[in-house]
Amino acid sequence: MTSTPGSAGRTDATMPPRPDAPSAPVAERPRVPRFTRAEHRVHRATATLMAVCVLTAGCLYLPFLAELVGRRALMVTVHEWSGILLPVPLLLGLGSRALRTDLTRLNRYGPHDRQWLRAALRRRGGRPAGKFNAGQKLYAAWIAGAVLVMLGTGLLMWFTDLAPLVWRTGATFVHDWLALAVVLVIAGHVWKAFGDPESRRGLRTGSVDAQWARREHPLWEHEDNTR
Repeated sequence: MTSTPGSAGRTDATMPPRPDAPSAPVAERPRVPRFTRAEHRVHRATATLMAVCVLTAGCLYLPFLAELVGRRALMVTVHEWSGILLPVPLLLGLGSRALRTDLTRLNRYGPHDRQWLRAALRRRGGRPAGKFNAGQKLYAAWIAGAVLVMLGTGLLMWFTDLAPLVWRTGATFVHDWLALAVVLVIAGHVWKAFGDPESRRGLRTGSVDAQWARREHPLWEHEDNTR
């Protein structure tokens, strides 16, 4: 498995052969580049903006938070601008070749993704995956679509002259209920991340344990060799 330009760790790292010897200590195991510094920054900036959106929305809609924080006008302004800026990190990150390559991977589905989903729904093993599994692909697609809808409906609510009242009423309904769905989906995403320390380490350091990569993403090496 060759690394992408700017990858953390060794730039000439390849997926090591299957070890016949007992597993080495985690600190001594070979590691595989997974994310570049640019990808890490895009993910962190997007997550920060999303967290600000969710927290300020809570201050606007939940009475106990509204009373605790106060300053509703400030919360509205911060919520609006964090929502407007939400797509910016990804747009800036498109200058990274590694990020563009990973976006292509996220948008590409194959028979192994259907197999992964069937196994996941039945809570069975044998879940083949490339660099990203089918669950990660569906999450990325869903959250991207949700952000665009939230951005559009938010603009209709912010700039009242853009559309008639009936449109703004509908936009408010969609915005509010989709926001709840976004919170639930993000909570699931965070919960899954906390259950996989090596995946989190990959985002933080840019590389992952080779044994973990082979176990959780067995098609990743083949995927890289056929690009």
